[in-house]
Amino acid sequence: MKTNAYIYILITFLVTYLIRLLPLTLIKKEIKNKFFRSFLFYVPYVTLSVMTFPAIIMVTDNIWSGILGLLVGAAVAYFNGSLFKVAVSACVTVFIAELVLDFVLVA
Repeated sequence: MKTNAYIYILITFLVTYLIRLLPLTLIKKEIKNKFFRSFLFYVPYVTLSVMTFPAIIMVTDNIWSGILGLLVGAAVAYFNGSLFKVAVSACVTVFIAELVLDFVLVA
């Protein structure tokens, strides 16, 4: 079965364009519904989380080092750590966990 990549590109373009165009053309008044406004407020955060979370877990050689880095980063953030502290602590945790797990699994 031979497929044409331009058809896929065109369909992707149309779907993406329609998702952005339809709200602009159909919704002309201010949205006053509190539930819908709060839903729209959290959409960017949820989308970013959904895209980021699997990458955090799966990017390392061992899934456990990713999970450990996530937990340490979340703990530092919970105790009011700055973004820099969270990132450094998570990275250092993953690095050390990868070294330890490689040593344990190889030995």
